[in-house]
Amino acid sequence: MELITQNLPQALMVFGIIALIIEVAVLGLSTIILLFLGLSLFSTGLMMSMGILPDTLPTALWSNTIATTSLALVLWKPLKRMQEHVDKKQINSDFAELTFILQTDLSPQSEVLYQYSGINWHLKSKQPISAGTEVMVIKKEVGVMWVTPTL
Repeated sequence: MELITQNLPQALMVFGIIALIIEVAVLGLSTIILLFLGLSLFSTGLMMSMGILPDTLPTALWSNTIATTSLALVLWKPLKRMQEHVDKKQINSDFAELTFILQTDLSPQSEVLYQYSGINWHLKSKQPISAGTEVMVIKKEVGVMWVTPTL
């Protein structure tokens, strides 16, 4: 503890960087709170090392409390909005262009399974497809392959 208090500005900057690394690298900006704390710890340590703030524990406590609260008030809504933005664009991959011969008849209401890569996939189609037709995967969901006849 004495080592930390003797080198308080440097310790605060190190703790701030550690909090930022955990937030970004480990948590992927999912909590945002460590981001505010890391920024306030680093900025307080920087201001102490520049002589703007005295390097005492009460100053560090109050400075971090005020900085964390201020950052949260200013950045909370923009960062939450950034987190909620989800890209709904369908990704085309080699898996999506898989073609095979349908073994049984498939209709929009039927339950047909297809084993691929050791997993039983449910096949779905918007139109009826008869057995023996070559089909292509056009869309994939969790456990489901949407297929259409190849042309």
